[in-house]
Amino acid sequence: MKPRDLASRRELFVDHHLVDRLEGDARLRLQSPKREEVVFQIEGPLENACSGVYNVLVEDDGRYLLYYRGRYPLAQDGGDASKQQTANVAVSRDGIHFERPQLGIVDLGDGGRNNVVWRGIQAHNLVAFRDSNPDCAEEARFKAVGGTGQGNLYALHSPDGFHWRLTQDRPLAVPGAFDSANVAFWDGVLGAYRLFSRFFEKGRGRAIQSCTSPDFLQWTEPVPHRYDEGAPVEQFYTNATTPVPGAGHILLSFPMRYVAERTTPVADTRAMHYPGTGQPGMAGMTDAVMMSSRDGVHWHRPFPEAWLRAGLDERNWTHRNTCPAVGILPLRPSEWSMYVSEHYGWPDNRLRRLSLRPWGFASVQAGHRGGCLLTPPLTFSGRELRLNFSTSAVGSVAVAMERADGRPIPGHGIGDMQPMYGDGLDAPVAWESGSDVSALAGSGVRLRFELKDADLFALQFR
Repeated sequence: MKPRDLASRRELFVDHHLVDRLEGDARLRLQSPKREEVVFQIEGPLENACSGVYNVLVEDDGRYLLYYRGRYPLAQDGGDASKQQTANVAVSRDGIHFERPQLGIVDLGDGGRNNVVWRGIQAHNLVAFRDSNPDCAEEARFKAVGGTGQGNLYALHSPDGFHWRLTQDRPLAVPGAFDSANVAFWDGVLGAYRLFSRFFEKGRGRAIQSCTSPDFLQWTEPVPHRYDEGAPVEQFYTNATTPVPGAGHILLSFPMRYVAERTTPVADTRAMHYPGTGQPGMAGMTDAVMMSSRDGVHWHRPFPEAWLRAGLDERNWTHRNTCPAVGILPLRPSEWSMYVSEHYGWPDNRLRRLSLRPWGFASVQAGHRGGCLLTPPLTFSGRELRLNFSTSAVGSVAVAMERADGRPIPGHGIGDMQPMYGDGLDAPVAWESGSDVSALAGSGVRLRFELKDADLFALQFR
């Protein structure tokens, strides 16, 4: 087996990439986020029960821009194709408290005293990002895609995230069914733009496809997602795909999973402004799942269960709820934030913050009985092995480095170190001889982890 070269990349246990064998009580475990405070709720005449969805969080020079659907016509005013619908933006300094700026860009009879950044069909699902392409022109520092219906996705650009222009008058030459939050971004590892969009796949229904572009205008033919053998065949309404901060070679996707055959268990929906019931395609229950990829085409789903359930709040048990927003914000050194829409269709439609451990989307976990993780042969660069791990007061993590053929490496065995315990995001592994493993860099080794009442979230040589 050819060793896998980790170089000095941070690796997460969101797939089986570094899992050759699990023994004893060890297993891959999905880590669900924690619901925190409501950070944004619709208000005023420019927003309604279908606003505040398809949210995008963009970091920009110490502030955070929240893009969301603004006014959406609930009555017979054109629906998704209405040219009167808007995309709005709110601004925050901490990712928790958001304000609606008065931008003066679109005059809705109020002299522009509103936070609308775009009006038209592209506003139905405008999904923006800050372009990290080093060759990006200043006037296009922000980019976005937006549109709806079949083959009707447009490219937009902006110098500041507020003043937008169509990059070209016609839609992109990308086939798809774009009534969704279609996601684009610059992939610095690939050196190209990626676009993850929705289409309808035979035998599945709502599904995700991807394509790439060197210039944000000319795109390759979309390729449907491919999944591991045995993965459940499910419909994905959105995708919320993003590179992992600090581990950009790994892509994570957080689709809103659509279960078409189920209807709401809520007995009384009379207070809903947009119940959707009785309309074709408007039933269905939703939650959120997580999957990962290293090439954007082949996706791994070792966790078929929900990443986020609808929970005890019955207003999240109506159609098109629990939709993850696009973006991961590292607001604090010890806590990352993501966001999810709630109460869609209700008059108090809102956005809630989620908290999670940095790089802690999944783990190799072993209970009190203990277990073992053995990696495949690998090579690395760097001087130390550092772990993102957590144990109980009686738990522990111990590490051995072995040759690729399983032979022990003197001084780097399980018995050559004091087991680690506690909780750390970037803790160095040290044996009795020290933590310096640079003499083994470039040579094929395997790692053996012995875990007891512990989680191993990520590792990195550097």
